[in-house]
Amino acid sequence: MTSQPLKEIKICFLGESLVNGTGDPECLGWAGRICQDAFSKGFDITYYNLGVRRETSHELRKRWLQEVSYRLPQQYNGRLVFSFGANDTTIENGKTRVSLQDSITNLRDILTIAKDLYPVLVVSAPPIDDEGQNQRISDLSQEFASVCNQLNVPYLNVFPELIESDIWMEEVKKYDGAHPRAAGYQVFAEIVQNWQGWLNWFDG
Repeated sequence: MTSQPLKEIKICFLGESLVNGTGDPECLGWAGRICQDAFSKGFDITYYNLGVRRETSHELRKRWLQEVSYRLPQQYNGRLVFSFGANDTTIENGKTRVSLQDSITNLRDILTIAKDLYPVLVVSAPPIDDEGQNQRISDLSQEFASVCNQLNVPYLNVFPELIESDIWMEEVKKYDGAHPRAAGYQVFAEIVQNWQGWLNWFDG
């Protein structure tokens, strides 16, 4: 009896340091963990982590298409996962690095192109150890949800669950105020890998 061939899926994860997995001594982050989980279930995952530390949605909007096009030519079963926004909400020189309206516009511009080329998922930015910034991240996440709903792109807001996670919040606080360690990223990963939007990619 021969085993069934693995379903080949190539996935690019795009965003900032929290996509990159900064702080994880296992160098997996949440994105690596959900791909590891899918691989263990019989899927042949090619995993491209395109997270860039300190990047805002302005820079991401400029680079994503070229980087994805190199890795996911149209003949491949390519998919995209975007997760960004925390850096947009950081205060520098008395104002956020990117205004709320510009963040919304950047997401809309990215998704309008991306959804016509590949299956796309969007995951919100998680909370950090800063009450003021968390309110801005939460507000941005709600706006991003609205954009994704309008464009019919599946969206997962991880913020409410992670801000209630003792593991996530304690690791973020003890490490650098913005990033967790391995256990925190595992909590994040479990939320995503049990999300129907992600599971739909592997159904059947």
